Amino acid sequence: MTSISTSNAPQPIEPLKGLELLLGTLCLSLATFMNVLDSSIANVSIPGISGDLGVSPSQGTWVITSFGVANAISVPLTGWLTQRFGAVRLFTLSILLFMLTSFLCGFASSIEALVVFRVFQGLVAGPMIPLSQTLLLSSYPKAKAGMALALWGMTTLVAPVVGPLLGGWITDNFSWPWIFYINVPVGVIAAALTWIIYRKRETQIQKRPIDTVGLSLLVIWVGSLQLMLDKGKELDWFNSSTIVILGVLALVSFMVFLVWELTDEHPVVDLKLFARPNFIFGCLSLSIAYGLFFGNLVILPLWLQQWMGYTATTAGMALAPVGFFAILLTPLVGKKVNVWDPRIMATIAFVLFALVLWMRANFSTQSTFEIILIPTLIQGAALALFFIPLTTVTLAGLPPERIPAAAGLSNFVRITFGAMGTSIATTLWEQRAALHHAHLIEPLNANSQALVQAHQTLTQLGLTPTQILIQINRLIDQQAYTRAADDIFLASGWIFLTLIGLIWFAQRPSKMTGPVQAVPSRSATESSANAQSGAH
Repeated sequence: MTSISTSNAPQPIEPLKGLELLLGTLCLSLATFMNVLDSSIANVSIPGISGDLGVSPSQGTWVITSFGVANAISVPLTGWLTQRFGAVRLFTLSILLFMLTSFLCGFASSIEALVVFRVFQGLVAGPMIPLSQTLLLSSYPKAKAGMALALWGMTTLVAPVVGPLLGGWITDNFSWPWIFYINVPVGVIAAALTWIIYRKRETQIQKRPIDTVGLSLLVIWVGSLQLMLDKGKELDWFNSSTIVILGVLALVSFMVFLVWELTDEHPVVDLKLFARPNFIFGCLSLSIAYGLFFGNLVILPLWLQQWMGYTATTAGMALAPVGFFAILLTPLVGKKVNVWDPRIMATIAFVLFALVLWMRANFSTQSTFEIILIPTLIQGAALALFFIPLTTVTLAGLPPERIPAAAGLSNFVRITFGAMGTSIATTLWEQRAALHHAHLIEPLNANSQALVQAHQTLTQLGLTPTQILIQINRLIDQQAYTRAADDIFLASGWIFLTLIGLIWFAQRPSKMTGPVQAVPSRSATESSANAQSGAH
Protein backbone atom coordinates (compact mmCIF):
# COMPACT_ATOMS: atom_id res chain seq x y z
CA MET A 1 0.00 0.00 0.00
CA THR A 2 2.68 2.43 0.94
CA SER A 3 4.73 2.38 -2.21
CA ILE A 4 2.14 4.74 -3.75
CA SER A 5 3.57 7.62 -1.76
CA THR A 6 7.13 6.96 -2.84
CA SER A 7 6.17 6.55 -6.48
CA ASN A 8 4.38 9.94 -6.37
CA ALA A 9 7.44 11.73 -4.99
CA PRO A 10 8.41 14.59 -7.31
CA GLN A 11 12.05 13.54 -7.58
CA PRO A 12 13.83 10.25 -6.94
CA ILE A 13 15.38 10.06 -3.48
CA GLU A 14 19.11 9.41 -3.43
CA PRO A 15 20.19 6.20 -1.65
CA LEU A 16 21.83 6.41 1.75
CA LYS A 17 25.55 5.74 2.14
CA GLY A 18 28.00 4.61 4.77
CA LEU A 19 27.04 4.88 8.43
CA GLU A 20 23.64 6.39 7.61
CA LEU A 21 22.77 3.36 5.49
CA LEU A 22 23.84 0.99 8.25
CA LEU A 23 21.91 2.84 10.96
CA GLY A 24 18.89 3.28 8.68
CA THR A 25 18.73 -0.44 7.98
CA LEU A 26 19.17 -1.12 11.70
CA CYS A 27 16.34 1.15 12.87
CA LEU A 28 13.89 -0.09 10.23
CA SER A 29 14.68 -3.70 11.07
CA LEU A 30 14.45 -2.96 14.80
CA ALA A 31 10.94 -1.60 14.44
CA THR A 32 9.82 -4.62 12.45
CA PHE A 33 11.63 -6.94 14.83
CA MET A 34 9.77 -5.33 17.75
CA ASN A 35 6.45 -5.75 15.98
CA VAL A 36 6.99 -9.41 15.10
CA LEU A 37 8.65 -10.25 18.41
CA ASP A 38 5.73 -8.76 20.32
CA SER A 39 3.30 -11.07 18.58
CA SER A 40 5.30 -14.22 19.26
CA ILE A 41 5.99 -13.27 22.86
CA ALA A 42 2.33 -12.53 23.56
CA ASN A 43 1.04 -15.75 22.04
CA VAL A 44 3.30 -18.14 23.92
CA SER A 45 2.27 -16.40 27.15
CA ILE A 46 -1.49 -16.85 26.71
CA PRO A 47 -1.84 -19.49 29.46
CA GLY A 48 0.02 -17.23 31.90
CA ILE A 49 -2.05 -14.19 30.94
CA SER A 50 -5.29 -16.18 31.21
CA GLY A 51 -4.43 -17.52 34.65
CA ASP A 52 -3.39 -14.14 36.00
CA LEU A 53 -6.51 -12.36 34.70
CA GLY A 54 -8.85 -15.14 35.81
CA VAL A 55 -10.19 -16.22 32.41
CA SER A 56 -10.10 -19.45 30.43
CA PRO A 57 -7.33 -20.02 27.86
CA SER A 58 -9.93 -19.83 25.06
CA GLN A 59 -10.88 -16.36 26.29
CA GLY A 60 -7.18 -15.56 26.53
CA THR A 61 -6.88 -16.09 22.78
CA TRP A 62 -8.87 -12.87 22.36
CA VAL A 63 -5.52 -11.20 22.96
CA ILE A 64 -4.42 -12.75 19.65
CA THR A 65 -7.57 -12.26 17.59
CA SER A 66 -8.20 -8.66 18.68
CA PHE A 67 -4.72 -7.65 17.54
CA GLY A 68 -5.08 -9.54 14.25
CA VAL A 69 -8.46 -8.06 13.32
CA ALA A 70 -7.40 -4.49 14.16
CA ASN A 71 -4.18 -5.00 12.22
CA ALA A 72 -6.09 -6.29 9.19
CA ILE A 73 -8.43 -3.30 9.21
CA SER A 74 -5.57 -0.79 9.36
CA VAL A 75 -3.63 -2.34 6.46
CA PRO A 76 -5.88 -0.91 3.68
CA LEU A 77 -5.50 2.55 5.24
CA THR A 78 -1.69 2.56 5.07
CA GLY A 79 -1.52 3.99 1.56
CA TRP A 80 -3.96 6.81 2.30
CA LEU A 81 -2.30 7.66 5.62
CA THR A 82 1.11 7.73 3.92
CA GLN A 83 -0.15 10.17 1.29
CA ARG A 84 -1.80 12.30 3.96
CA PHE A 85 1.05 12.49 6.51
CA GLY A 86 4.18 11.22 4.75
CA ALA A 87 5.93 7.88 5.13
CA VAL A 88 8.55 9.06 7.64
CA ARG A 89 6.12 10.87 9.94
CA LEU A 90 3.66 7.99 9.83
CA PHE A 91 6.33 5.37 10.46
CA THR A 92 7.83 7.28 13.40
CA LEU A 93 4.39 7.98 14.86
CA SER A 94 3.45 4.29 14.48
CA ILE A 95 6.52 3.27 16.48
CA LEU A 96 5.77 5.78 19.25
CA LEU A 97 2.12 4.74 19.46
CA PHE A 98 3.13 1.08 19.40
CA MET A 99 5.36 1.78 22.42
CA LEU A 100 2.49 3.54 24.23
CA THR A 101 -0.05 0.79 23.54
CA SER A 102 2.51 -1.86 24.54
CA PHE A 103 2.93 -0.13 27.90
CA LEU A 104 -0.85 0.04 28.32
CA CYS A 105 -1.14 -3.68 27.49
CA GLY A 106 1.33 -4.49 30.25
CA PHE A 107 -0.56 -2.20 32.62
CA ALA A 108 -3.96 -3.84 31.93
CA SER A 109 -5.63 -5.38 34.98
CA SER A 110 -8.47 -7.22 33.21
CA ILE A 111 -8.96 -9.20 30.02
CA GLU A 112 -11.34 -6.53 28.72
CA ALA A 113 -8.76 -3.76 29.15
CA LEU A 114 -6.02 -5.90 27.62
CA VAL A 115 -8.16 -6.69 24.57
CA VAL A 116 -9.00 -3.00 24.07
CA PHE A 117 -5.33 -2.02 24.27
CA ARG A 118 -4.42 -4.86 21.90
CA VAL A 119 -6.96 -3.49 19.42
CA PHE A 120 -5.24 -0.10 19.56
CA GLN A 121 -1.87 -1.80 19.27
CA GLY A 122 -3.02 -3.68 16.17
CA LEU A 123 -4.35 -0.50 14.59
CA VAL A 124 -1.11 1.44 15.02
CA ALA A 125 1.03 -1.57 14.06
CA GLY A 126 -0.59 -1.91 10.64
CA PRO A 127 1.61 0.61 8.77
CA MET A 128 4.90 -0.36 10.45
CA ILE A 129 5.98 -3.37 8.40
CA PRO A 130 4.97 -2.16 4.91
CA LEU A 131 6.42 1.30 5.63
CA SER A 132 9.69 -0.19 6.84
CA GLN A 133 9.95 -1.95 3.48
CA THR A 134 9.16 1.25 1.58
CA LEU A 135 11.77 3.28 3.45
CA LEU A 136 14.32 0.49 3.18
CA LEU A 137 13.91 0.30 -0.61
CA SER A 138 14.44 4.06 -0.82
CA SER A 139 17.68 3.69 1.17
CA TYR A 140 19.41 1.37 -1.32
CA PRO A 141 20.22 1.67 -5.02
CA LYS A 142 17.74 -0.17 -7.23
CA ALA A 143 20.44 -2.68 -8.16
CA LYS A 144 20.71 -3.68 -4.50
CA ALA A 145 16.98 -3.78 -3.74
CA GLY A 146 16.98 -7.58 -3.60
CA MET A 147 19.86 -7.60 -1.14
CA ALA A 148 18.10 -5.00 1.01
CA LEU A 149 14.90 -7.03 1.17
CA ALA A 150 16.81 -10.24 1.86
CA LEU A 151 18.63 -8.52 4.74
CA TRP A 152 15.32 -7.15 6.03
CA GLY A 153 13.70 -10.57 5.79
CA MET A 154 16.60 -12.36 7.47
CA THR A 155 16.58 -9.86 10.34
CA THR A 156 12.87 -10.23 10.96
CA LEU A 157 12.91 -14.01 10.61
CA VAL A 158 15.08 -14.11 13.72
CA ALA A 159 12.17 -12.72 15.76
CA PRO A 160 10.02 -15.87 15.53
CA VAL A 161 12.95 -17.88 16.87
CA VAL A 162 13.71 -15.48 19.72
CA GLY A 163 10.07 -14.69 20.54
CA PRO A 164 8.89 -17.99 22.04
CA LEU A 165 12.12 -18.45 23.98
CA LEU A 166 12.22 -14.89 25.31
CA GLY A 167 8.48 -14.79 25.97
CA GLY A 168 8.55 -18.09 27.82
CA TRP A 169 11.56 -17.08 29.89
CA ILE A 170 10.02 -13.71 30.85
CA THR A 171 6.67 -15.29 31.73
CA ASP A 172 8.28 -18.01 33.85
CA ASN A 173 10.85 -15.82 35.61
CA PHE A 174 9.15 -12.40 35.85
CA SER A 175 5.53 -11.70 34.85
CA TRP A 176 3.66 -11.43 31.57
CA PRO A 177 3.39 -7.57 31.54
CA TRP A 178 7.12 -7.44 30.86
CA ILE A 179 6.61 -9.03 27.46
CA PHE A 180 5.01 -5.70 26.53
CA TYR A 181 7.21 -3.37 28.57
CA ILE A 182 10.38 -4.48 26.75
CA ASN A 183 9.04 -2.75 23.62
CA VAL A 184 9.59 0.66 25.19
CA PRO A 185 13.44 0.86 25.05
CA VAL A 186 13.51 -0.84 21.63
CA GLY A 187 10.91 1.62 20.32
CA VAL A 188 12.79 4.64 21.67
CA ILE A 189 15.94 3.63 19.77
CA ALA A 190 14.04 2.79 16.55
CA ALA A 191 11.95 5.99 16.57
CA ALA A 192 14.92 8.26 17.37
CA LEU A 193 17.15 6.78 14.65
CA THR A 194 14.33 6.84 12.10
CA TRP A 195 13.60 10.52 12.68
CA ILE A 196 17.27 11.55 12.71
CA ILE A 197 18.11 9.70 9.48
CA TYR A 198 14.90 9.93 7.44
CA ARG A 199 13.23 13.21 8.41
CA LYS A 200 14.80 14.98 5.40
CA ARG A 201 13.67 12.19 3.10
CA GLU A 202 9.94 12.63 3.65
CA THR A 203 7.63 11.45 0.88
CA GLN A 204 5.24 13.81 -0.90
CA ILE A 205 2.07 14.69 0.99
CA GLN A 206 -1.21 14.70 -0.90
CA LYS A 207 -4.78 15.21 0.22
CA ARG A 208 -6.93 12.50 -1.27
CA PRO A 209 -10.49 11.48 -0.37
CA ILE A 210 -11.01 8.46 1.84
CA ASP A 211 -13.92 6.06 1.57
CA THR A 212 -15.37 6.64 5.03
CA VAL A 213 -18.55 4.67 4.32
CA GLY A 214 -16.57 1.69 3.02
CA LEU A 215 -14.18 1.86 5.97
CA SER A 216 -17.07 1.99 8.45
CA LEU A 217 -18.75 -1.00 6.83
CA LEU A 218 -15.43 -2.85 6.85
CA VAL A 219 -15.01 -2.26 10.59
CA ILE A 220 -18.60 -3.31 11.29
CA TRP A 221 -18.66 -6.59 9.37
CA VAL A 222 -15.15 -7.74 10.31
CA GLY A 223 -15.61 -6.72 13.94
CA SER A 224 -19.06 -8.32 14.22
CA LEU A 225 -17.93 -11.57 12.63
CA GLN A 226 -14.86 -11.84 14.82
CA LEU A 227 -16.80 -11.00 17.98
CA MET A 228 -19.38 -13.64 17.04
CA LEU A 229 -16.63 -16.25 16.61
CA ASP A 230 -14.91 -15.25 19.86
CA LYS A 231 -18.08 -15.18 22.00
CA GLY A 232 -19.97 -18.01 20.28
CA LYS A 233 -18.93 -20.86 22.56
CA GLU A 234 -19.35 -18.79 25.71
CA LEU A 235 -22.90 -17.71 24.73
CA ASP A 236 -23.99 -21.09 23.25
CA TRP A 237 -23.88 -19.85 19.66
CA PHE A 238 -27.19 -19.19 17.94
CA ASN A 239 -29.21 -20.02 21.04
CA SER A 240 -28.07 -16.55 22.13
CA SER A 241 -29.79 -13.45 20.77
CA THR A 242 -26.45 -11.60 20.98
CA ILE A 243 -24.80 -14.07 18.59
CA VAL A 244 -27.79 -13.92 16.23
CA ILE A 245 -27.64 -10.11 16.16
CA LEU A 246 -23.88 -10.17 15.54
CA GLY A 247 -24.32 -12.72 12.74
CA VAL A 248 -27.07 -10.72 11.01
CA LEU A 249 -25.07 -7.49 11.42
CA ALA A 250 -21.95 -9.12 9.93
CA LEU A 251 -23.87 -10.56 6.96
CA VAL A 252 -25.87 -7.42 6.13
CA SER A 253 -22.92 -5.05 6.51
CA PHE A 254 -20.76 -7.38 4.39
CA MET A 255 -23.33 -7.41 1.57
CA VAL A 256 -23.68 -3.61 1.67
CA PHE A 257 -19.88 -3.34 1.80
CA LEU A 258 -19.56 -5.40 -1.39
CA VAL A 259 -22.07 -3.24 -3.27
CA TRP A 260 -20.55 0.01 -2.01
CA GLU A 261 -16.94 -0.88 -2.74
CA LEU A 262 -17.76 -2.07 -6.27
CA THR A 263 -19.47 1.23 -7.10
CA ASP A 264 -17.48 3.85 -5.14
CA GLU A 265 -14.99 6.02 -7.04
CA HIS A 266 -12.29 5.76 -4.33
CA PRO A 267 -12.90 2.40 -2.58
CA VAL A 268 -10.92 1.59 0.55
CA VAL A 269 -10.59 -1.94 -0.88
CA ASP A 270 -10.36 -2.57 -4.64
CA LEU A 271 -12.65 -5.60 -4.91
CA LYS A 272 -12.42 -5.59 -8.72
CA LEU A 273 -9.05 -7.29 -8.30
CA PHE A 274 -10.96 -10.49 -7.56
CA ALA A 275 -12.02 -10.56 -11.21
CA ARG A 276 -8.46 -11.64 -12.04
CA PRO A 277 -8.08 -15.46 -11.80
CA ASN A 278 -4.53 -15.34 -10.45
CA PHE A 279 -5.47 -12.88 -7.76
CA ILE A 280 -8.58 -14.67 -6.53
CA PHE A 281 -7.09 -18.19 -6.54
CA GLY A 282 -3.72 -17.05 -5.19
CA CYS A 283 -5.28 -14.87 -2.48
CA LEU A 284 -7.79 -17.52 -1.40
CA SER A 285 -5.26 -20.36 -1.25
CA LEU A 286 -2.84 -18.13 0.67
CA SER A 287 -5.49 -16.90 3.10
CA ILE A 288 -7.25 -20.20 3.77
CA ALA A 289 -3.89 -21.91 4.29
CA TYR A 290 -2.77 -19.11 6.61
CA GLY A 291 -5.99 -19.43 8.65
CA LEU A 292 -5.38 -23.19 9.01
CA PHE A 293 -1.72 -22.67 9.83
CA PHE A 294 -2.41 -19.96 12.37
CA GLY A 295 -5.30 -21.75 14.08
CA ASN A 296 -3.41 -25.01 14.48
CA LEU A 297 -0.34 -23.38 15.92
CA VAL A 298 -2.39 -21.47 18.45
CA ILE A 299 -3.66 -24.79 19.76
CA LEU A 300 -0.21 -26.40 19.97
CA PRO A 301 1.33 -24.28 22.79
CA LEU A 302 -2.00 -24.29 24.65
CA TRP A 303 -2.02 -28.10 24.57
CA LEU A 304 1.64 -28.30 25.61
CA GLN A 305 1.19 -26.00 28.59
CA GLN A 306 -2.28 -27.05 29.74
CA TRP A 307 -2.12 -30.80 29.28
CA MET A 308 1.50 -31.86 28.81
CA GLY A 309 3.07 -30.05 31.76
CA TYR A 310 5.29 -27.76 29.67
CA THR A 311 6.31 -24.40 31.04
CA ALA A 312 6.16 -21.34 28.77
CA THR A 313 9.94 -21.64 28.34
CA THR A 314 9.94 -25.31 27.29
CA ALA A 315 6.95 -24.73 25.01
CA GLY A 316 8.93 -21.91 23.37
CA MET A 317 11.89 -24.24 22.92
CA ALA A 318 9.64 -26.80 21.22
CA LEU A 319 8.26 -24.19 18.82
CA ALA A 320 11.28 -22.01 18.06
CA PRO A 321 13.05 -24.33 15.53
CA VAL A 322 10.45 -23.38 12.90
CA GLY A 323 12.76 -20.48 12.07
CA PHE A 324 15.75 -22.66 11.15
CA PHE A 325 14.77 -23.80 7.64
CA ALA A 326 12.70 -20.64 7.11
CA ILE A 327 15.82 -18.49 7.56
CA LEU A 328 17.98 -20.89 5.56
CA LEU A 329 15.67 -21.35 2.55
CA THR A 330 13.89 -17.99 2.19
CA PRO A 331 16.77 -16.28 0.31
CA LEU A 332 16.98 -19.24 -2.10
CA VAL A 333 13.23 -19.23 -2.71
CA GLY A 334 13.27 -15.47 -3.31
CA LYS A 335 16.06 -15.93 -5.83
CA LYS A 336 14.50 -18.88 -7.68
CA VAL A 337 10.84 -17.85 -7.70
CA ASN A 338 11.31 -16.33 -11.18
CA VAL A 339 13.07 -19.46 -12.43
CA TRP A 340 10.96 -22.25 -10.98
CA ASP A 341 7.19 -22.52 -11.29
CA PRO A 342 5.85 -20.93 -8.06
CA ARG A 343 2.78 -23.19 -8.25
CA ILE A 344 5.04 -26.23 -7.89
CA MET A 345 6.84 -24.57 -4.97
CA ALA A 346 3.53 -23.81 -3.25
CA THR A 347 2.34 -27.38 -3.90
CA ILE A 348 5.44 -28.74 -2.19
CA ALA A 349 4.77 -26.36 0.72
CA PHE A 350 1.20 -27.64 1.11
CA VAL A 351 2.39 -31.26 0.99
CA LEU A 352 4.93 -30.44 3.71
CA PHE A 353 2.24 -28.74 5.81
CA ALA A 354 0.06 -31.83 5.42
CA LEU A 355 2.99 -34.04 6.46
CA VAL A 356 3.65 -31.85 9.52
CA LEU A 357 -0.01 -31.99 10.55
CA TRP A 358 -0.18 -35.76 9.98
CA MET A 359 2.81 -36.16 12.31
CA ARG A 360 1.10 -33.95 14.89
CA ALA A 361 -2.13 -35.92 14.51
CA ASN A 362 -0.21 -38.86 15.99
CA PHE A 363 0.77 -36.97 19.14
CA SER A 364 -0.24 -38.63 22.39
CA THR A 365 0.18 -37.92 26.07
CA GLN A 366 3.37 -40.01 25.84
CA SER A 367 4.94 -37.92 23.05
CA THR A 368 8.46 -36.80 23.94
CA PHE A 369 10.02 -33.39 23.38
CA GLU A 370 11.93 -34.74 20.36
CA ILE A 371 8.77 -36.10 18.73
CA ILE A 372 7.09 -32.70 19.12
CA LEU A 373 10.20 -30.91 17.83
CA ILE A 374 10.59 -32.75 14.49
CA PRO A 375 7.41 -31.50 12.71
CA THR A 376 8.16 -27.96 13.90
CA LEU A 377 11.54 -28.17 12.19
CA ILE A 378 10.01 -29.43 8.93
CA GLN A 379 7.42 -26.68 9.03
CA GLY A 380 10.14 -24.07 8.55
CA ALA A 381 10.78 -25.45 5.05
CA ALA A 382 7.05 -25.27 4.29
CA LEU A 383 6.97 -21.62 5.38
CA ALA A 384 9.86 -20.71 3.09
CA LEU A 385 8.12 -22.34 0.09
CA PHE A 386 4.72 -20.94 0.94
CA PHE A 387 4.50 -17.15 1.11
CA ILE A 388 6.85 -15.90 -1.59
CA PRO A 389 5.55 -18.24 -4.37
CA LEU A 390 1.89 -17.69 -3.53
CA THR A 391 2.30 -13.92 -3.32
CA THR A 392 4.07 -14.04 -6.68
CA VAL A 393 1.13 -15.97 -8.15
CA THR A 394 -1.37 -13.55 -6.58
CA LEU A 395 0.27 -10.38 -7.94
CA ALA A 396 1.26 -11.82 -11.33
CA GLY A 397 0.18 -9.87 -14.39
CA LEU A 398 -0.84 -6.74 -12.50
CA PRO A 399 0.38 -3.36 -13.75
CA PRO A 400 2.80 -1.67 -11.31
CA GLU A 401 0.26 0.97 -10.27
CA ARG A 402 -2.17 -1.71 -9.03
CA ILE A 403 0.34 -3.78 -7.05
CA PRO A 404 0.13 -1.68 -3.84
CA ALA A 405 -3.67 -2.01 -3.72
CA ALA A 406 -3.47 -5.72 -4.55
CA ALA A 407 -0.79 -6.35 -1.92
CA GLY A 408 -2.83 -4.46 0.67
CA LEU A 409 -6.03 -6.36 -0.15
CA SER A 410 -4.20 -9.71 -0.11
CA ASN A 411 -2.69 -8.92 3.29
CA PHE A 412 -6.06 -7.77 4.62
CA VAL A 413 -7.75 -11.04 3.60
CA ARG A 414 -4.87 -13.13 4.90
CA ILE A 415 -4.69 -11.45 8.32
CA THR A 416 -8.49 -11.60 8.69
CA PHE A 417 -8.46 -15.33 7.91
CA GLY A 418 -5.67 -15.77 10.46
CA ALA A 419 -7.65 -14.15 13.25
CA MET A 420 -10.78 -16.10 12.36
CA GLY A 421 -8.77 -19.30 12.10
CA THR A 422 -7.72 -18.84 15.72
CA SER A 423 -11.30 -18.50 16.95
CA ILE A 424 -12.59 -21.42 14.88
CA ALA A 425 -9.73 -23.75 15.86
CA THR A 426 -10.01 -23.07 19.60
CA THR A 427 -13.80 -23.47 19.49
CA LEU A 428 -13.58 -26.78 17.61
CA TRP A 429 -10.89 -27.96 20.01
CA GLU A 430 -13.18 -27.37 22.99
CA GLN A 431 -16.13 -29.05 21.25
CA ARG A 432 -14.14 -32.11 20.16
CA ALA A 433 -12.64 -32.41 23.65
CA ALA A 434 -16.13 -32.46 25.18
CA LEU A 435 -17.15 -35.15 22.71
CA HIS A 436 -14.08 -37.28 23.45
CA HIS A 437 -14.57 -36.81 27.19
CA ALA A 438 -18.11 -38.17 26.89
CA HIS A 439 -16.89 -41.17 24.87
CA LEU A 440 -14.10 -41.93 27.34
CA ILE A 441 -16.38 -42.03 30.38
CA GLU A 442 -19.12 -44.10 28.70
CA PRO A 443 -17.54 -47.50 29.52
CA LEU A 444 -16.63 -46.42 33.06
CA ASN A 445 -18.76 -47.36 36.05
CA ALA A 446 -18.18 -48.06 39.72
CA ASN A 447 -17.09 -51.63 38.92
CA SER A 448 -14.90 -50.75 35.94
CA GLN A 449 -11.55 -52.55 36.25
CA ALA A 450 -9.60 -49.52 35.00
CA LEU A 451 -11.38 -47.24 37.45
CA VAL A 452 -10.86 -49.64 40.36
CA GLN A 453 -7.14 -49.96 39.58
CA ALA A 454 -6.75 -46.18 39.30
CA HIS A 455 -8.62 -45.71 42.58
CA GLN A 456 -6.40 -48.23 44.39
CA THR A 457 -3.20 -46.69 43.01
CA LEU A 458 -4.20 -43.15 43.97
CA THR A 459 -5.38 -44.30 47.42
CA GLN A 460 -1.95 -45.82 48.05
CA LEU A 461 -0.45 -42.43 47.18
CA GLY A 462 -2.43 -40.90 50.03
CA LEU A 463 -5.09 -39.02 48.05
CA THR A 464 -8.55 -38.43 49.53
CA PRO A 465 -11.67 -39.65 47.66
CA THR A 466 -12.32 -36.10 46.40
CA GLN A 467 -8.74 -35.70 45.25
CA ILE A 468 -8.94 -39.09 43.51
CA LEU A 469 -12.01 -38.04 41.53
CA ILE A 470 -10.33 -34.77 40.53
CA GLN A 471 -7.19 -36.59 39.43
CA ILE A 472 -9.11 -39.18 37.39
CA ASN A 473 -11.12 -36.46 35.69
CA ARG A 474 -7.89 -34.62 34.94
CA LEU A 475 -6.45 -37.74 33.28
CA ILE A 476 -9.60 -38.17 31.20
CA ASP A 477 -9.49 -34.50 30.17
CA GLN A 478 -5.84 -34.86 29.20
CA GLN A 479 -6.71 -37.70 26.85
CA ALA A 480 -9.79 -35.89 25.53
CA TYR A 481 -7.98 -32.66 24.70
CA THR A 482 -5.08 -34.58 23.14
CA ARG A 483 -7.43 -36.54 20.88
CA ALA A 484 -9.29 -33.33 20.02
CA ALA A 485 -6.04 -31.64 19.01
CA ASP A 486 -5.16 -34.68 16.91
CA ASP A 487 -8.55 -34.43 15.15
CA ILE A 488 -7.94 -30.80 14.22
CA PHE A 489 -4.39 -31.49 13.04
CA LEU A 490 -5.56 -34.36 10.83
CA ALA A 491 -8.52 -32.49 9.31
CA SER A 492 -6.32 -29.46 8.63
CA GLY A 493 -3.78 -31.68 6.86
CA TRP A 494 -6.46 -32.98 4.49
CA ILE A 495 -7.64 -29.43 3.79
CA PHE A 496 -4.07 -28.44 2.89
CA LEU A 497 -3.96 -31.25 0.34
CA THR A 498 -7.33 -30.13 -1.07
CA LEU A 499 -6.02 -26.57 -1.46
CA ILE A 500 -3.38 -27.80 -3.91
CA GLY A 501 -6.10 -27.98 -6.56
CA LEU A 502 -6.96 -24.32 -5.99
CA ILE A 503 -3.40 -23.22 -6.78
CA TRP A 504 -3.48 -24.81 -10.21
CA PHE A 505 -6.47 -22.78 -11.35
CA ALA A 506 -4.02 -19.86 -11.51
CA GLN A 507 -1.65 -19.38 -14.42
CA ARG A 508 2.10 -19.57 -14.10
CA PRO A 509 3.52 -16.05 -13.71
CA SER A 510 5.78 -15.11 -16.59
CA LYS A 511 7.55 -12.45 -14.58
CA MET A 512 7.41 -11.21 -10.98
CA THR A 513 5.92 -7.73 -11.02
CA GLY A 514 7.23 -5.22 -8.49
CA PRO A 515 8.98 -5.82 -5.18
CA VAL A 516 6.91 -8.87 -4.32
CA GLN A 517 9.50 -10.12 -1.85
CA ALA A 518 8.54 -7.32 0.46
CA VAL A 519 5.05 -8.65 0.94
CA PRO A 520 5.86 -12.29 1.68
CA SER A 521 8.68 -11.25 3.95
CA ARG A 522 6.00 -9.65 6.08
CA SER A 523 3.84 -12.71 5.82
CA ALA A 524 6.54 -15.19 6.66
CA THR A 525 7.81 -13.33 9.65
CA GLU A 526 4.43 -12.38 10.93
CA SER A 527 2.94 -15.80 10.61
CA SER A 528 5.96 -17.52 12.10
CA ALA A 529 5.84 -15.14 15.01
CA ASN A 530 2.14 -15.18 15.53
CA ALA A 531 1.34 -18.73 14.79
CA GLN A 532 4.30 -20.85 15.73
CA SER A 533 4.19 -19.54 19.25
CA GLY A 534 0.58 -19.73 19.79
CA ALA A 535 -1.42 -14.04 16.79
CA HIS A 536 -0.94 -9.94 11.99
